[in-house]
Amino acid sequence: MPTKKSTKKVVTKKAAKKAAKKAAVKAPTKKVAAKKSAKKTTPKKTAPSIDSIAKVAYLNYRRRTELDLPGDNESDWLEAERSLMNG
Repeated sequence: MPTKKSTKKVVTKKAAKKAAKKAAVKAPTKKVAAKKSAKKTTPKKTAPSIDSIAKVAYLNYRRRTELDLPGDNESDWLEAERSLMNG
């Protein structure tokens, strides 16, 4: 038959295990909350509008023709998209 001391030790170990489980469950929720707040402050990159691409493509066309460089309208457009996406 177990004595009072050994029963007390078993109860203490169970309580310690419960406390450890609760602490382990609570810890990740704090990290998730920190990640969510970081996402809110980071601005999302949006695709440039067709109008802004068209304006830059026109400027590319003007530069290309003034300098007598080879190319076409499609290359002007693609260059404008790249330049606007990269900032």
